[in-house]
Amino acid sequence: MIWFFEGSRRIGRALQDTLTDPLNDLLVSDISILEVVIKHQLGKLPLPLPPSRILPSLIRKHGMELLPLDPAAIFRLESLPLLHRDPFDRLLVAQAQLNKLTLVTPDPQIQAYDVPCLWAEGP
Repeated sequence: MIWFFEGSRRIGRALQDTLTDPLNDLLVSDISILEVVIKHQLGKLPLPLPPSRILPSLIRKHGMELLPLDPAAIFRLESLPLLHRDPFDRLLVAQAQLNKLTLVTPDPQIQAYDVPCLWAEGP
């Protein structure tokens, strides 16, 4: 999400075109917002302003919708294999599976789950 907002060259042109295509719905999970806030607080994600001041306007600007964390996604963790130890990423997988969504991620551990993923390296 942050790379997309920054216009990072890590995201390939084809994927950038997919993400900016108005026919595609883009969702941002509450889980991703939580992870950004925590990483920023820990000093692992430097941002020019606190996430609460940056993220809402960027999400709106890019026409994204919020995907709330549903308890069903939390309980889904019970049946997910432990291919990935990051609880945030596992929750994203659970949400994507439950909501029949595609995740945008370069993480091969997430891509190992039974969930559709998109990624294309830049430029």
